[in-house]
Amino acid sequence: MNAKPFVKWAGGKGQLLGELENRLPSEILQSKTIHRYVEPFVGGGAMFFFLNNRYKIQESYLSDNNEDLILTYKVIKCNAKELAEELLELETSYLDKSEDKRKDNYYRIRESYNSQEIDYQTNSLEWIKRAAYFIFLNKTCFNGLYRQNSKGLFNVPFGRYKNPTICDEKNLNQVKIALEKTSIFHGDFTQSSDFIDDKSFVYLDPPYRPLNKTSYFTNYSKEGFNDDTQKELADFFKEMNHKGAKLMLSNSDPKNQDEHDKFFDVLYKDFKLERIPAKRNINRDASRRGKINELVVRNYP
Repeated sequence: MNAKPFVKWAGGKGQLLGELENRLPSEILQSKTIHRYVEPFVGGGAMFFFLNNRYKIQESYLSDNNEDLILTYKVIKCNAKELAEELLELETSYLDKSEDKRKDNYYRIRESYNSQEIDYQTNSLEWIKRAAYFIFLNKTCFNGLYRQNSKGLFNVPFGRYKNPTICDEKNLNQVKIALEKTSIFHGDFTQSSDFIDDKSFVYLDPPYRPLNKTSYFTNYSKEGFNDDTQKELADFFKEMNHKGAKLMLSNSDPKNQDEHDKFFDVLYKDFKLERIPAKRNINRDASRRGKINELVVRNYP
């Protein structure tokens, strides 16, 4: 299988997958099998698709607190063909326009997306249009970001891409296959507790703690994710450790900016914490894009 993320997501793990794979539990590396995989911050799904392409995952549970992201996963799982048709129509119309007309089209769709009333409990034709708009906006907005304001409205400006691929039908079909035996649900990370046991491998990739005051990329949902939530997640990590699950967590390294900032060193002092080099591409200042350390925390050797 060759499924890959169908949206760009801030903090995506594409560049770190090799490093993360090297740190999988030894029994998974040896058997090439994961009994139960749980990912409470699935985002673009880079880690899940990577593992699913290379390992046998017997059970998987994916969730996220972004309701439209989860809706889109469900639509791909159940209505990939119809979604591809909707996306192809959007792509054809968009690419035929001049840049000014594309910009007008983008903001018209963003307005429709923000004003659309949706029943998230019942799958309907409205779900397909919602998912199509979600992917369209991701492929055509500035830097492929997803950001909401405090009212829950998508507020990323237009991106000037020359020839964006809005409809990738081949990948949608691969994603559909990858999701066939996967449970997908909306909720915060604590709601994954019911699915986690001593046979589970859990990968936690929360919204990163901002490295400085100009980092704006934690607003994947209107609730936000602050230091108090990071502490709640650390408590959750400890609880799942007591259940006997194998746990891996990623986050930003505050020491990139302040060598005295031991926020995560203290939170995860009872576990194995490593700093690995990464390249952070999402930064308003291009001169500040480059290699920095990111954190990987594990509760196993």
